[in-house]
Amino acid sequence: MAAVSGIRALMKVPHLLILQQSFRLTPLQLASTRHCSGSNGLKLPSDTENKSLLENLSLLGVDVKMVRQRQPGVLRKAFTNEMGLAQFLQEKGASHKIIASIVSRYPRAITRSVEHLEQRWQLWRNVFNTDAEIVSILGRSPESFFRSSDNENLEKNIAFLISLGLNSKDLHRLLTTAPRTFSNSLELNKQMVEFLEDICHELGGDDPEQFAKSVISKNLYILIRSTKRVKANIDNMKTFLKLSDAELLALLQGHGADILDLSNEYLKKNFKNIEQKIILLGCKKDDMKKLIINYPMILYIGPSTLNSKLDCLLKGGITIKQILEKPKVLDYSTQNITERLKELQRVGYDFEKNGINILDSSWKRFAAKIEKLSDLPEE
Repeated sequence: MAAVSGIRALMKVPHLLILQQSFRLTPLQLASTRHCSGSNGLKLPSDTENKSLLENLSLLGVDVKMVRQRQPGVLRKAFTNEMGLAQFLQEKGASHKIIASIVSRYPRAITRSVEHLEQRWQLWRNVFNTDAEIVSILGRSPESFFRSSDNENLEKNIAFLISLGLNSKDLHRLLTTAPRTFSNSLELNKQMVEFLEDICHELGGDDPEQFAKSVISKNLYILIRSTKRVKANIDNMKTFLKLSDAELLALLQGHGADILDLSNEYLKKNFKNIEQKIILLGCKKDDMKKLIINYPMILYIGPSTLNSKLDCLLKGGITIKQILEKPKVLDYSTQNITERLKELQRVGYDFEKNGINILDSSWKRFAAKIEKLSDLPEE
């Protein structure tokens, strides 16, 4: 066993010398890295952490406390590839700070072999134009790259999603926003696509492939939800809003797709709250139907938050009719709405005369408008 350890240490010396120069390791520090090797599944006793690994992680600037909180089992593996990973990422353009952050936030990254990393990187390069783009994504979301260890499955899923007509922009967004899509088995992703195509058929649509593509493009999380959840949400929307097949199809092909991944109970709770609040404010159910069709994202807003925003707007002199006509003002936080209303009140803005479009603008445009209004002479 001692002989094997010695051979392993000698094999690692060349790349450790490179890392010594890159990370400015001292000879004393370098000696402590020689017990680490390539990745496999071996573990030390359940209560024992790999001391050589801990030393290596410290040399790389990794937050070991964070590692213990997130994936403590990694620290008990007998063989890992933290130095190989660091060298690989550095060659791709990652800084020492980014490498340390990646390992701190997703420790299992150090269990991937260099061969695996090269294969996965090439698959990502089939979607992204440069190494720098991938490094940037890893810096923000290391899980998106390292979560799955099945490169063959990733390759199949990329090919399948491209076959649906999804473009590189869609794939970029899926990889960065919903990476679990690519950890799904190919059959699971196909099941959701076939389900969406069936929904299109049932509602009288004439282009099921385009329908499925449209829904996935609009809702990146749908492929990591169950068909049961999505079916229940579609049924609830149809029943609650009393939609015809044609109306429901149009809603799902538009922004209605955005809410299909919500939990069934959350969606029903928000439906009921909107109905109660709208009726309390003197509106009819038809007004609520129109509101949700024009602005489905209102169903993302929890009851207390939505009620607070509506009350704030009404207190500020805006009518419920104006809100129904311009519901996107509800995109902003209650604090944001309050601050804008105060500024508009200060300059004597007349909502009845000028409308509420000013509330649905960027801070830069809003500030410019306030400055302009402040310079106007008083009547």
